[in-house]
Amino acid sequence: MKKIYRVAMIMMLPVHLSGQTGGTDTYAFLGLPATARIAALGGKMVAVQDGDLNLSFSNPSLLTKEMEYQMALNMADYFAGISYGYASFALPSKTWGNRAVGIQFINYGSFTEADETGVITGQFRASEYAFHLMWSKNIDSLLTIGVTLKPVFSVFERYTSLGLATDLGATYHRPEHGFTASLVIRNLGTQVFTYHGITEPLPLEIMLGASYKPEYAPFRFIFLLHHMERYKLTYQTEEENSINAEYPPADDLSGVEKVAENLMRHLIAGVEFMPLDNLYLRLGYNYQRRRELQIPTRIGTVGLSWGFGLKISHFRIAYGRATYHLAGASNHFTVTTRLNDLFSL
Repeated sequence: MKKIYRVAMIMMLPVHLSGQTGGTDTYAFLGLPATARIAALGGKMVAVQDGDLNLSFSNPSLLTKEMEYQMALNMADYFAGISYGYASFALPSKTWGNRAVGIQFINYGSFTEADETGVITGQFRASEYAFHLMWSKNIDSLLTIGVTLKPVFSVFERYTSLGLATDLGATYHRPEHGFTASLVIRNLGTQVFTYHGITEPLPLEIMLGASYKPEYAPFRFIFLLHHMERYKLTYQTEEENSINAEYPPADDLSGVEKVAENLMRHLIAGVEFMPLDNLYLRLGYNYQRRRELQIPTRIGTVGLSWGFGLKISHFRIAYGRATYHLAGASNHFTVTTRLNDLFSL
């Protein structure tokens, strides 16, 4: 039973976390793009400050006073019957800072349980949850800091785990120049109670991002460097040599090529186009995802993502689609509104 269960757990790991940056951490769902906007812009986004509560998921220092009473609901249709979501609400601001709460979950579905001899003994389910307690504070007119505390609960059949993660963020915002820069450390923490007595690391990540919107221009450029805690993101496997034979193994690259390859794998780029006040078009590119999950004979749109946003009355509706590999793409849906626009609060 234990061997069968371990195989099931490996199969349930988020498929986009591969190579050097995945497979060694627990609570991997914490790294999934939780909102349609983030998914459409390459999967990670930390440096746009425009009053969107959804962005505080990745960077608590983006939480501002103008978001109070804002509520956001997000759902994602992932692979192999996996679904996940995120809901958040911004509380009224206080003199000591801005506050918001949220809950993130992932449902892996139902699995067949069998004993060591292969006899079917029943069914079991697997799911994970993280509660988000967010706070931010303006240091001055340009700098904001933020913290998110995330108690995490995970259950796989009768195996359970409890952990505590923390996100730290700092944002420098110059609205008159259309420029924002942010530094974020995500998922600092540890397991409090383990699955089977062995403490596993959390998916720690350091990100540095920036965005720029030229004055009067209907578009915004977004750039992000992810996994800055680790320089080398390239890897070599037997599968890489056989499936991705068109590309030389990392060890066969020259010194300059190795540096360029590693730097590019840290880069995620996106652009938002706003042709109308109530319409947003989005496009993102994740180089690491494209290199690790493509098949050279059918590269297609692997690594690319896109989406759009609409404002209808008091509601903002967004959709994002990210192509991971030939198995398909993930679809993300977001609805955001402000409760005090709907009710007297």
